[in-house]
Amino acid sequence: MERRNLLRAAVLGGSAAVFGGTLWRGAAYAAPAQPGTGPYGALGSPDANGIRLPSGFTSRVIARSGQTVSGTSYTWHNAPDGGACYADGSGWIYVSNSEINPSGGASAVKFSSTGAITAAYRILSSTRQNCAGGKTPWNTWLSCEEVSLGYVYETDPWGTNAATRRDAMGRFKHEAAAADPVRKVIYLTEDETNGRFYRFVPTTWGNLSSGTLQVMVAGSATSGSFAWANVPDPDGSPTATRSQVSGSKSFNGGEGCHYADDTVWFTTKGDNRVWQLNLLNNTYELAYDDSLVNGTAPLTGVDNITGTSSGDLFVAEDGGNMEICVITPDDVVATFLRIDGQSGSEITGPAFSPDGTRLYFSSQRGTSGSSSGGITYEVTGPFRA
Repeated sequence: MERRNLLRAAVLGGSAAVFGGTLWRGAAYAAPAQPGTGPYGALGSPDANGIRLPSGFTSRVIARSGQTVSGTSYTWHNAPDGGACYADGSGWIYVSNSEINPSGGASAVKFSSTGAITAAYRILSSTRQNCAGGKTPWNTWLSCEEVSLGYVYETDPWGTNAATRRDAMGRFKHEAAAADPVRKVIYLTEDETNGRFYRFVPTTWGNLSSGTLQVMVAGSATSGSFAWANVPDPDGSPTATRSQVSGSKSFNGGEGCHYADDTVWFTTKGDNRVWQLNLLNNTYELAYDDSLVNGTAPLTGVDNITGTSSGDLFVAEDGGNMEICVITPDDVVATFLRIDGQSGSEITGPAFSPDGTRLYFSSQRGTSGSSSGGITYEVTGPFRA
């Protein structure tokens, strides 16, 4: 994947624009591109589900909170949040968290090779406010509790094996997780105004029962070098994990996290930024910051993030215009879709089917603005390979 510097990108008037210089150096800007110059073109009118999509894409509703999933007897959970997809023979599974407290947990929907729903079921119960999480290379789902002294639970997307609490991964206000099979670690975000960015180093790769929790150490600048330091007391009591290591770098509201090709990206909602860590040379920088383009970019309320084999990043908004935006390897930021009539909600859980042709996500509170109004969608179309 091409290394990017998205501080050169913005969108003006709803159209993708690429600027010729880095914003913090005050370089001269190129003229903004014309509407529709994002990789998927302009959005159309709202479809029957209230979703504005580029030409060639269609949407369908997969599940609604409090209602049985079509073709099954399973009632979908409230407040659907973080999600991931898993290959299942010729079909696949979409896993989704439930961000309610108490109860929380996670559920799954199983699809056939044609995309027909064949089953839905619970994979995690009796936890608290399960927000985001992450997929492991050994095909489990890490479901994270977004509460003080929250835990990470390792779950089975097939619902066969019981979920396991992974205490060694630390107790804090967990948000997302991303696995790095090269360095054999799991990156973790923390949703606090002065949260930290962590990595968990398992004693044995593939087994999360024991290991070392580390925190990122760096200066206060928006770019530079970084290192890792062990967190002395991962259980966070009596001293919070974020306060245990002198020099650990503070981030304003850690959210989504995505790893690919020796790079890890994560979002911070408090300052509407996307951060990029180059893991080959241990440097970090801002990949996106809308404050540097005077708030004119489309991406606001950055939250869950995922990626594709083409190198595109898809970032969901918590609020904003209820959009999923795409960030391309050549520094273009553009709106991919928008949900109309759901301003009291947020978009959560973006994840692609194994073949990359279907995007799953949820509107956590739907049209009602309530956790009981969640809607989970599928978008199908010509995504870039």
